[in-house]
Amino acid sequence: MEVGVGTVVEALLARVQAARFGLASALEAEDPYVVAVAQDELDDAVRLARRHGLDVKAAGAGEE
Repeated sequence: MEVGVGTVVEALLARVQAARFGLASALEAEDPYVVAVAQDELDDAVRLARRHGLDVKAAGAGEE
């Protein structure tokens, strides 16, 4: 099964978007552990997207 580049790009961007949403939710919950886990997921998603040549910003806890 072959996956097109567009499909990979969409999946990576969706992961970054989901991680940003997860971090925002964690910040609203004010749970330090959940925030740390969500921040790690966002960092990982952004790193992976950048490794594949996508220009994404890594706004995290306390950043916009």
